[in-house]
Amino acid sequence: MEVEAHFLAKEDGIVAGIALAEMVFNEVDPSLKVEWYRKDGDSVNKGLQFGKVNGRAHSIVVAERVVLNFMQRMSGIATLTKAMADAARPAYVLETRKTAPGLRLVDKWAVLIGGGQNHRMGLFDMVMIKDNHISIAGGITNALKSVDLYLEQNNLQMGVEVETRTLDEVKQVLQYASTTKTSLTRIMLDNMVVPLSNGDVDISMLTEAVELIGGRFETEASGNVTLETINKIGQSGVTYISSGALTHSVKALDISLKIDTELALEVGKRTKRA
Repeated sequence: MEVEAHFLAKEDGIVAGIALAEMVFNEVDPSLKVEWYRKDGDSVNKGLQFGKVNGRAHSIVVAERVVLNFMQRMSGIATLTKAMADAARPAYVLETRKTAPGLRLVDKWAVLIGGGQNHRMGLFDMVMIKDNHISIAGGITNALKSVDLYLEQNNLQMGVEVETRTLDEVKQVLQYASTTKTSLTRIMLDNMVVPLSNGDVDISMLTEAVELIGGRFETEASGNVTLETINKIGQSGVTYISSGALTHSVKALDISLKIDTELALEVGKRTKRA
């Protein structure tokens, strides 16, 4: 049997995963014909039919759930990323490595579609000196020395980021960098955004750290980053704001693939989902 099935948005958001959906359909059945009325990164509204697929009914229902699982997750990530990226300006929004196991490329692709930028892909393309590394090394200066020595001995060139938790640690990093040749490129300012009892945040410590660094290195704020706080954080002068929430606890965007779209819309209206 040949049928036509339509993609239906059940809530407002940013659609993502269209290119990946085409790959899935092609893998299941190259004869399927897919047509889109929106592209990755476009906004969709509840009740909108934004694409369709024609071909063998069996092939469409085989591919349906895989396509929707990818698109719903990616669209959820892109929707949240777009909202946070718009609010963060002039700072840029980054995700982290807190991605679903096996889906890092997909999650990070969705962040790009939503208007964010990518942090490191893994442990291989950027050195990040985290709090546990600093503790193991016996201090932030020792950790930086170890990384610089390792990169030099192995003839490696890549970005290096160090996590700082206090203004004193920021000063230690700057002191080290002023007297030693270093591969350091970025300073993370972790948990320097202090939540207040009224729901607001205090960014004075973050702002002071950015002023201390004075543009000598890229800066990245992390911790207590939400859709409600990110605008204020973005006014501190940081280069980047990273948020694990973009991928580790994102809400999927509700999308369906329906053959009988009239009935689907009727039911959707009854349940306030179309």
